[in-house]
Amino acid sequence: MYNHNLIEKKWQKKWMDDHVYDFKDDLTQPKAYILDMFPYPSGQGLHVGHPRGYTATDIFARYKKLTGYNILHPIGWDAFGLPAEQYAISTNNHPKEFTNKNINHFRVQLQKLGFCYHPNKEVNTTDPNYYRWTQWIFTKLFEHDLAEIRDVDVNWCEQLGTVLANEEVLNVDGRMVSERGCFPVVKKPMRQWILKITKYADKLLDGLNEINWPEHLKAIQRKWIGRSAGAIIKFKISEEITLEAFTTRADTIYGVSFIAIAPEHPLAKKLIKSKYKNTCEQYIADTKTKSELERKVNSKEQTGVFTGTYALNPINNKQVPIYICDYVLMNYATGILMGVPAHDERDFNFAKKYNLPINFVIEANDYEHPYLDDGIHINSNLINGLNNLDAQNKIIEYLEANKLGQKEVFYKLKDWLFSRQRYWGEPFPIVFDENNNPHLVKDLPLILPECINFKPSSDGKSPLASLDDWVNITIGNKKYYRETNTMPQWAGSSWYYLGYLLKQNDGSYLPLNSEKAKKIFKRWLPVDTYVGGQEHAVLHLLYARFWHRFLYDIGIVPTKEPFNEVINQGMILGPNGEKMSKSRGNVINPDEIIISHGADALRVYEMFMGPINTTLPWNDEGINGVRKWLDRVYRYYESRLNTISENSCDKELEYQYHLFIKNVTENIDKMNFNVAISDMMVFVNAMYASKEANFTYMHNFLIILSCFAPHLADELHEMIGHKGFCLFNAKWPSYDPKKLVLSKINLPVMINGKHRDTILINNNASQEQALKIALNSEKIKAQVGNNKIKKIIFVENKILNILI
Repeated sequence: MYNHNLIEKKWQKKWMDDHVYDFKDDLTQPKAYILDMFPYPSGQGLHVGHPRGYTATDIFARYKKLTGYNILHPIGWDAFGLPAEQYAISTNNHPKEFTNKNINHFRVQLQKLGFCYHPNKEVNTTDPNYYRWTQWIFTKLFEHDLAEIRDVDVNWCEQLGTVLANEEVLNVDGRMVSERGCFPVVKKPMRQWILKITKYADKLLDGLNEINWPEHLKAIQRKWIGRSAGAIIKFKISEEITLEAFTTRADTIYGVSFIAIAPEHPLAKKLIKSKYKNTCEQYIADTKTKSELERKVNSKEQTGVFTGTYALNPINNKQVPIYICDYVLMNYATGILMGVPAHDERDFNFAKKYNLPINFVIEANDYEHPYLDDGIHINSNLINGLNNLDAQNKIIEYLEANKLGQKEVFYKLKDWLFSRQRYWGEPFPIVFDENNNPHLVKDLPLILPECINFKPSSDGKSPLASLDDWVNITIGNKKYYRETNTMPQWAGSSWYYLGYLLKQNDGSYLPLNSEKAKKIFKRWLPVDTYVGGQEHAVLHLLYARFWHRFLYDIGIVPTKEPFNEVINQGMILGPNGEKMSKSRGNVINPDEIIISHGADALRVYEMFMGPINTTLPWNDEGINGVRKWLDRVYRYYESRLNTISENSCDKELEYQYHLFIKNVTENIDKMNFNVAISDMMVFVNAMYASKEANFTYMHNFLIILSCFAPHLADELHEMIGHKGFCLFNAKWPSYDPKKLVLSKINLPVMINGKHRDTILINNNASQEQALKIALNSEKIKAQVGNNKIKKIIFVENKILNILI
């Protein structure tokens, strides 16, 4: 058993002292940008689930380097955000101190795992040199009318003192609570910065066709953006009030049996008749306690309350009852929908519940259930006999000609709420004049000022609002006040892959808009392979794509999309099959595994567990088995030191070597790391089985092993005579296809379908030749005896089956 603690510390020190992993751009080599979704440095540090994706990118980056690519494989810290601030509030310590302590801990943990990250490319989103350019991007968004202040209803959490995104709100016993801490959340109107991501909805959709992402990931993005092409139809109530309902099925207008309006719609309360006032107002109040996510769930029962008011269907002048319904959202389309129970499942269930008419306007074989497919229209004077598309086009033409509606496109995607009422974030480079008009601050970075009270005020103002000397300023004899909200954590993570490219050895950053930066972007973009968790399948990727496409539109970056390939690694669960968490007591600390088994064993085990995108439980026997295999590799090299030869006469080992190089190369290229490890195990068996110890085979095996177990590989490489040379700078071995053709092969022989012997025959031998050799085998002779051979089944180079 080798001493992993000594070996791993030895090589980590050498790599650092010799600057082996420092980034250097060799323009004669093609580029490979291999990126991890960078971590938030929490106080808990890494558990064994975190390194899975990092190990995958490390193996792939090393492989690319060995195959002649100039690699960029950086790491950094997504270090602004809520956890550090909550710690600051509870302990009265500055979040910067807590964050830096966590970063140092994470950095040490990653170094212990032997990752080939570039120390001269590390970024930190809380570094003013970095967030200067976060602020600069915001100024450009503002200048292009993509950033503005609006009064909007937000999810307000009093205890956390901040606005929460819908995804950060849970529904517990019918009430909204924060995902972090389970504190009460209410809807509250506030003045917020908004980024108009909806203006980029079509570009974000189109861009999905240009990238090599898994289809399920593209589908998630498309669903989130949610493009709906349809029509707005006007339902008149009185001379003063007209409701504008959005529908994607204008062809079903003759089948409308109710109108559904969002509880928060400005017209909702105006529609309520006195008889229904108490019921409706209570329903509206109850809706405010529900999260938007809960209201959107299709599987739940749809509810509503009748307002007492009717609208006129513009196509046939029939009266239609109006209901206030919580499943209708004000921030989607117009906040008003037309209900067609015969041709929509949700509307069908609603109509059944409230005893509303179900009017079929498309021929169906079954009139007991909603008909959702294409068909011939009936009971629809203007469009009888037409199919769905033709009927829709004709109805929209009629509505537009008579000013009763028009074509329209809406998106589920909402503009990006970009404000936090918190301290620990990027300050907005904005000041307001006495008329509350916003103006950009040109001198960047605008440094986050020192603060001693990190808790937001009871009225929802940021801690920065209490810093009078910082907030209130005079510029040219005019009084201004600063924006006291800060940017969300998403801001710094939306462009960090560019930050790595701009980072200089002295800690500064090239100007994002400089010609030198543009030249670097042209060389390195897009990111070739991006690996991270499924939890970022929507928001992070969507926001980063938005910012990147905007930077493309203003001439900063040369590509429309930032990430060519995205891979979501699966989770590692606790030994009990549950998600790892301190509360469940099933967290496996990688530091302890490194001490007991070694970093190399942890790296190899996490890749050997299964395909990179699968979720699997931790297994102590698995890590033990991998460590035993690494010990076996070490013993082989140690035991062959005195018998290593440059020459080889073992044709079987030669064949196994070239087959190994071929298979392992193909599998690493496809990121099938678990199969690649199996390839290595098979070849180690072949080396043990041979009487020879071939230097070339042993040397090249270590080059491949160095991707997975770099410490052990460099140690064994030094053991066989290469002192002072790190395999990181080696060249990937090639195979000779001619060597994959064996002159002799082992052919299994079966009697009546049961394996009885294996014979050595010439490659591509005929049936007659194989049978002759088989019948000379003592084992086969004993089985056949005096029996007559009834039939021969022969598959060349595969099998011989003798039926008697």
